[in-house]
Amino acid sequence: MNKIEFDLDIMGSSDIQSMHLVIGAYRGLSTNEEIMEGGTGFNTMSGYVYIGLENGISICSCFGQSVDYLVTDFEDGEETFFDTYEEAEEKLKQLS
Repeated sequence: MNKIEFDLDIMGSSDIQSMHLVIGAYRGLSTNEEIMEGGTGFNTMSGYVYIGLENGISICSCFGQSVDYLVTDFEDGEETFFDTYEEAEEKLKQLS
């Protein structure tokens, strides 16, 4: 399911800028990776706008800054941020 929803009522202008960045990054992927059900949003505690993909990579940005690709190791909870999607894919392979 590739449904993208964000609650604009709780987002400021830099958050909305981040939203546009993560959507653009998602659309720019050469893969057809699916978005997790309910996998888009805005974390009011961290300020991150995100799109969570079915493969375990999240595309995120905060305060209008450049996009990061996040991989979480679900065994120990460690989160690793990458500048490129390809780097995040490599990390996923290492965790498999």
